[in-house]
Amino acid sequence: MLHEQIKNKIKEAMLAKDALQLKALRAMVAAFTNELVAKNKKPNEILSDEEALMVITRLAKQRKDSIEQFRKGNREDLVKEEQDELELLEAYLPKMMERSEVEKIALSKKLELSINDVKEKGKLMSVIMKDLKGKADGLVVKEVVDALF
Repeated sequence: MLHEQIKNKIKEAMLAKDALQLKALRAMVAAFTNELVAKNKKPNEILSDEEALMVITRLAKQRKDSIEQFRKGNREDLVKEEQDELELLEAYLPKMMERSEVEKIALSKKLELSINDVKEKGKLMSVIMKDLKGKADGLVVKEVVDALF
């Protein structure tokens, strides 16, 4: 289980005195505990791999948003820290599809569903996101679908 694996990595990070990895791992475990509590489970239970990946994806998205905000505020010191944490989080996530792959799938879905009207863009977007859940970044999918119209 991914949840248990990450908990065990905390001990390794402590022994290696790797402060950055320790901070990121502790943040993941804290988010896992919050997720368990939110689902009315006991904090010492273990999340399924699918649930753990959802939590890690959410944490990675938060880091990306923080990086963007810190860049706007000219805080490169904080950008570097967030990027390092993001890299550690992404190591646990499945590899996302390349933009070209998403473009092929979006185009084939558009033709398959015979969607030509801009008003049906949302329908196309939802079908593609359902198919590519966890495989492609939602922002990339949105950009690709917007480019088709």
